[in-house]
Amino acid sequence: MAKGLFALTVIVVAYMLLQRYTDLDFFMEYIGRWPFIVYTVFVFSEAVFGIIPPELFMIWSIKHGVFDAYSLNVFLLALISYAAGVLGYFIGVQLKDLHLLRNVFQRYISRYQNMLHRFGGFLIVVAAVTPVPFSAVCMLMGATRYNFYWFLIIASIRFVRFAVYSMVIYQANI
Repeated sequence: MAKGLFALTVIVVAYMLLQRYTDLDFFMEYIGRWPFIVYTVFVFSEAVFGIIPPELFMIWSIKHGVFDAYSLNVFLLALISYAAGVLGYFIGVQLKDLHLLRNVFQRYISRYQNMLHRFGGFLIVVAAVTPVPFSAVCMLMGATRYNFYWFLIIASIRFVRFAVYSMVIYQANI
């Protein structure tokens, strides 16, 4: 959790410095004209290992989201992230059954399957609230056939991360 707060602090400070010493507002206005493209990039990022930190999209959505209310924009981002995690779960289920990856799974992951079933919920929580790649953990949980019902419940903690991080970003008056 401390690493997550540190990463958020770094992003907020970097944004404030960029805003002060560059014409970042021009860039944000420029990409703000195409919210569909921004959301598409976010969906791709969240579905493929969380390449771009979601906090950057929260910053963007303060002025340029689909909705007028920042909270609705953040909720949409959280919903997309959660759905990408569920998609990642199903990708993991399918990847395990691919002949090409079956040997990799049996060699490296199957020996940890019991531990992942036992402590997988904790791993999902860690990935949901920290910079640990959420989608990758979801794929791993799908590959090990973690209980889908519990996965959905535990992964919903992702909404808490978005709520807390968005409040911090909003309070920073970005």
